[in-house]
Amino acid sequence: MFTFAMIALVSALLSFYRSNTYTIEQAQATASAQRGVARMVETLREATLASDGAYPVVSIGTDEITLYSDIDDDPLIERVRFFIQGTELRQATLEPSGSPLAYTGSDVESVVSHDVRNGVAGIVTFRYFDAGGNEITEFSDVSGVRFITIDLVVNVNPDRLPNELTLRSSATLRNLKD
Repeated sequence: MFTFAMIALVSALLSFYRSNTYTIEQAQATASAQRGVARMVETLREATLASDGAYPVVSIGTDEITLYSDIDDDPLIERVRFFIQGTELRQATLEPSGSPLAYTGSDVESVVSHDVRNGVAGIVTFRYFDAGGNEITEFSDVSGVRFITIDLVVNVNPDRLPNELTLRSSATLRNLKD
């Protein structure tokens, strides 16, 4: 009797975990994306002049941004690029070196978030606004950027329910004053 009860219990648990694996994976992907977006927002908020004196914002685009920010609490300011590559939100970082300081060499890349579906869903990742709240659509004018919104679509498996989850956040570039 005990053996049959244990077999039934184990079978029920295995069935539960098999049917809920996707939900668990989606929750893990969402939690990872939330941590990544929080880290990205912190980096954006702390955008500042580069160690070589360059303007804080280097370039902007719908799915990427490059700026200078101190991400590791050392005396040097890093050049940081956030960008979508396939189904990943990635970060590329470059420390200045030499005398005088210059940003040369290779970036160190890391994954901020997996299972990003912005490209497939046709969702713009970054939107930029000036001090008056007007959206910046001319991406060659980086000097006006004061506020950035971020939309990140996360979905482990687009062929299964539940549908994707969109994480939204924003950052004011605190060190840029008009």
